[in-house]
Amino acid sequence: MKSVIFAALIASAAAFAPAKSASKATTSLAAFEDELGAQPPLGFFDPLGLVADGDQEKFDRLRYVEIKHGRISMLAVVGYLTAEAGIRLPGDIDYSGTSFESVPNGFGALTTISGAGIAQIVAFVGFLELAVMKDITGGEFVGDFRNDFIDYGWDSLDAEAQLSKRAIELNQGRAAMMGILALMVHEKLGVSLIPTV
Repeated sequence: MKSVIFAALIASAAAFAPAKSASKATTSLAAFEDELGAQPPLGFFDPLGLVADGDQEKFDRLRYVEIKHGRISMLAVVGYLTAEAGIRLPGDIDYSGTSFESVPNGFGALTTISGAGIAQIVAFVGFLELAVMKDITGGEFVGDFRNDFIDYGWDSLDAEAQLSKRAIELNQGRAAMMGILALMVHEKLGVSLIPTV
């Protein structure tokens, strides 16, 4: 019995021993260490090895998807919080007289809105995906949907400010993806993250 306790003490003490610093292996992942979004404390984080082969085209596609999902998640968080605050559109959502006010927040809306209404939403999102939110002109960077049409002062910023704005958007999108996930999980758990006033 004493030997088991002694072995357990030695094993737990070994957990606090300083680890040997491994020399950094040069891999194809080093190709992305300086990319936008590779920031402390994680640096370039690819735990699944999706771009372990160093393929720039694959990295650009994944970055495009990350930016798009981040933008959608930012809209989702704002929409969720707006609806949770009680702000609704006036009028009815369908011809049967279901008002926007009577549609519950979150997942409850899926059971209140008719199947035809859900189909319209899906069709609209599909239209946006296939026809509107496209990089037609091959913008300056991945996720640039301005298409030489909308500027909003972007071209007046210097290169460092543009890079900073892009990093901010990427990080806010990452936070929003986690935020909307947390809101959905807590809704299903029955625990609201929204403080009551």
